[in-house]
Amino acid sequence: MNPVRDIMIYTYILQSKKNNNWYTGVTNDLRKRFRLHNENKVVSTKNKGPFVLIYYEACISKEDAFTREKYLKSGMGKRYIKNRLKLFLSLTG
Repeated sequence: MNPVRDIMIYTYILQSKKNNNWYTGVTNDLRKRFRLHNENKVVSTKNKGPFVLIYYEACISKEDAFTREKYLKSGMGKRYIKNRLKLFLSLTG
């Protein structure tokens, strides 16, 4: 049994450099998805970039990743992220 999983599902948060808004999503290929966001190939973020990846979490199951995405989009989840990234957010304005 391999203790290191080959496939992880990522829940991530991007911040637009254009308007500072946050965009939360789920993917199994974080580098590719980030590139697609910055190439305007994702409908939900088209023409809202460029983006900075400000946070991500790795999950073993797709269900856990989508549950986490839903939480991070909620009011409590946004408070969690703001507290978790307090120093980063204070440095970036």
